[in-house]
Amino acid sequence: MKTYTTNYTNTFIEIAEDCPAFQAQIPPEKKGKTLANLQYEKLIKSPYQYSSDDIIFECYAIKNDISENEKENERQKFFSKGQPCLRCSPLAKKYGFGFHHNKEGKVALVAIESEEYQTLLNDSSIAKTKAMRSKRK
Repeated sequence: MKTYTTNYTNTFIEIAEDCPAFQAQIPPEKKGKTLANLQYEKLIKSPYQYSSDDIIFECYAIKNDISENEKENERQKFFSKGQPCLRCSPLAKKYGFGFHHNKEGKVALVAIESEEYQTLLNDSSIAKTKAMRSKRK
């Protein structure tokens, strides 16, 4: 079975061109936790501890109530098809956070107003890509 990945290495995902935030915002909780809440909580508590695949699958597992003993099998099934990467995350499309993937492929959130965001933007040794737009042009 072919396995797909959403992981990047040494890459900075900038906020989307049409992101309305000029300052990073914590995603508001609605009825239950949203995907943005789950991703935010994982990444803000543990920068550079998880790969993109880890974050995306863990959030999927929580949303779909997958038990610990089912996780390994479900993860293989989940990545047997292509999955949207963090470029599609509401954190980068709506809430003003970029994602930095280090050389090991581990991810951290970077607020748009931070010095670190500007440093990463200006670092020519890091690949850059923008988050997906919310609206078509």
